Amino acid sequence: MREDGRDRKASRASRTLSSRRLAVNGYRLGGTTGLAHLLGMIVTRFAPSPTGLLHLGHAHSALFAHRAAREAGGRFLLRIEDIDRARCRPEFDAAILEDLAWLGLDWDGEVRRQSEHFDDYRAALARLAERGLTYPCFCSRKEIAAEIAQAGAAPHEPLAAIYPGTCRALGEEERRSRIAAGAPYAIRLDVGRAIEAAGPLSWRDLDAGTIVADPAIEGDVVLARRDTPVSYHLAVTVDDHLQGVTLVTRGADLFTATHIHRLLQALLGYATPDYRHHPLRTNAAGERLSKRDGALSLRALRATGKSPAEVRAMAVL
Repeated sequence: MREDGRDRKASRASRTLSSRRLAVNGYRLGGTTGLAHLLGMIVTRFAPSPTGLLHLGHAHSALFAHRAAREAGGRFLLRIEDIDRARCRPEFDAAILEDLAWLGLDWDGEVRRQSEHFDDYRAALARLAERGLTYPCFCSRKEIAAEIAQAGAAPHEPLAAIYPGTCRALGEEERRSRIAAGAPYAIRLDVGRAIEAAGPLSWRDLDAGTIVADPAIEGDVVLARRDTPVSYHLAVTVDDHLQGVTLVTRGADLFTATHIHRLLQALLGYATPDYRHHPLRTNAAGERLSKRDGALSLRALRATGKSPAEVRAMAVL
């Protein structure tokens, strides 16, 4: 609990902190609302999935987020995104902690593991359902793929690869009947209704500036499945809110996902952090690095005798 004097000071400053920005690594950091923003605190996070070993792309994200927090006197958080229980492994979880420590990175507070917080995600999902913004989808992946393939024949339909909305029009009685019969289903966001409820949205990208959100870009995204009770989209949005994150650093391959996350933030009444979508690291053949590219994993580089300083230098884009 902060002292009353500190609280009064924060209250007086709240009218001017929205324009205050901290410069880190040449970027101007700032956000919209939330306690951390009002107090001028930078909170960053590194959130890998324990499905393989970390590579240089991960190192770049972690190093940027860590430096942004430390140079601004803020907090750097570590989150393990382990909702995919079929692919996540405890040995990779342990390797993440070891590799980060070897790089010289420390983090504040306890590590948050998504698998320990499913109740948080269920509560957020329930809030969206209460507003009529979700619906059950009974389509199998095979059925969706077949319908998308047929729709793909129309050259005037650039978004034919997204879910075609087959189950969106099902009546409540049919939905209840199928669920009662034990039919497997996923929960999707009705993006059309959600956009209408949220109105125009934008976010600030440290490289690209103000981005006007286009949440329809991925269609009616899945928020939960029977085998995975929460999707990446909903889990990271809830986590960033609960952890007070003010700056999200991640690869350019997740730029599209930010459109969805901005919509979910608006629907759930969450603050909007700043974002930085850095270019993806590639191997010698120009192919995007993945956890399967063992030759460039941090563990492999360490085994060749590379020092932490050398690997940090390699991770700089």
